[in-house]
Parts: sequence; C-alpha cells; structure tokens
Amino acid sequence: MTSIIPARTAPSRVRPASGPAGPEAGPASPRTAQAPLAPRARLLPSLAAVYRAQLSRARVARIPLLFVATFQSVGIMILMRGVVDGGAEARAVVAGSSVLVVAFVALNLLAQYFGQLRASGGLDHYATLPVPPAAVVLGAAAAYASFTVPGTVFTAITGSVLFQLPLTHLWVLVAVVPLSGAALAGLGAALGLLAPRPELATLLGQLGMSAALLLGVLPAERLPGPVGWARDLLPSTYGVEALARSFDARPDWGLIAFFLAVCAAVGVLSLAVATWAYRRAAVR
Repeated sequence: MTSIIPARTAPSRVRPASGPAGPEAGPASPRTAQAPLAPRARLLPSLAAVYRAQLSRARVARIPLLFVATFQSVGIMILMRGVVDGGAEARAVVAGSSVLVVAFVALNLLAQYFGQLRASGGLDHYATLPVPPAAVVLGAAAAYASFTVPGTVFTAITGSVLFQLPLTHLWVLVAVVPLSGAALAGLGAALGLLAPRPELATLLGQLGMSAALLLGVLPAERLPGPVGWARDLLPSTYGVEALARSFDARPDWGLIAFFLAVCAAVGVLSLAVATWAYRRAAVR
C-alpha cells in the first residue's frame, strides 16, 4: 500500500546553514576551476620575431630604397663639391650626407608606414599579438634602419674619396648608424602614430627628412643663430658631429664619445615616445 505521508529528508543529505563556505566547504567544481595563464612574452624574443617579420615583408623594396636614398646623398655631395673645397666644411658635408641615408629610410619611410598602418587598422593585428608594445616599435624601427647600412657605408666612402678625406676612422659608422637610426626611427614612428591622417604622416616625414638635409649637410658655422638652435634639437645632429670629428687628423675621441652618448640618450627618449604613441593609437 502506498503511503500519502511525505517522506522526511535524510539528515545526512542536509547541509547545515552555519557550515563553512568558500574553498573550505569542499573541492571546487571542475567547471569553475581557472586554468593557469600562459607566461608573458619576453621582450627580446618578441623583438626578434617582429624584426624578422618586418625584414621579410620589406625585403622586396630593399633595392629601390637603397638606390633612392644613396643616389640622393651622393648627388648632394657632388653638388656641394663645387661650393666646398675642403676642411671642416667638407667633413660636415660628407658626414651629413651619410646620415641623410638613415634619415630618408628611418624617419621618412617609417613615418609613412606607421601612418598607413594606423589608418588601415593594421594596429589591431599587432594589438592581438602577445608581444609587448616596445617590441613592435623596436622591431619595425630596427628592420627599416637595417636597410640603411650599405647605403651609408657607400656614401661615406664615396664622399671621403670625393673630398679627399681619410678613410682610417670610418669604423665609427658602426656606432653612428645604429644610434642615429634608433633616434630617427623613434621620431618617425612617433610622427606616424600621432598623425590623425596618413597624408599628414607623410607630410611630417618629408619635413623631417628635409630638416635633416638642410641642418645636417650644411656646415654649422654658416647657419643663422635660430636655425643653429633648431639644428641642436634634431636627433641626427649628434651622429653627424661624431662622424665629422672622426675625419680629423687627430680625432678628439672624448668629444666623439660625448656626441655618441647624447645620440644614444635621444634615441632612448624618442623610442620611448614612439612606444607611448603606439599604445595610445592601439587602444583607440
């Protein structure tokens, strides 16, 4: 016979209201357990990966870039040969023309690249990658600056032969090229990321390269006072000064080291500004 009296709940199945709650109440459910996060990507491996990717993408345009940048600098030296005979002015022309190759690629083209990347939404791709923002900026800057090495060396050797300058201390380019490239690439990346439109980024890159041309190639003693102050603010000026001093018969290595140190400090500052600009543009 079936009973109509409701059965009592077994005491063993009733949880006391005052019992412990949280992790002490028992093992967590498999559905609510959190999986451990993947380790954060380190800067150097991320930098190497971005550098290789940028280098492979821009490899097709390497020969035209090198030809245009080198031809432009060599042509300027040939034109200045009819105006400058030698001495400090000749050293300034050769040093400024050599660093101008770096300015053309690292400043002008990098500003255009980041300006187009921001306008086309390409920053969203890099924002989804597990890499630090500094690795994106440094990797792209290093890839573009790498294209300038053959053209800079060729321009410096050609200018030294053209103006009859010694070739003994051209090894200073080993320090001048990366330091000037870092300073100018950071500036170019910041201009491209901060410009509201890609056309404005192109314009700012062209103006920056023109400033490097006028303020770097022309001898400093021939510039008016206010223009000379603007020259001191240009990141490539200190690389030009270090290279120009190396053409002396007895170079002042202390002064050359000072100019290289200033160039390195400006490079760190400009790359930091470019990293901040990248973070600002990536979250918009």
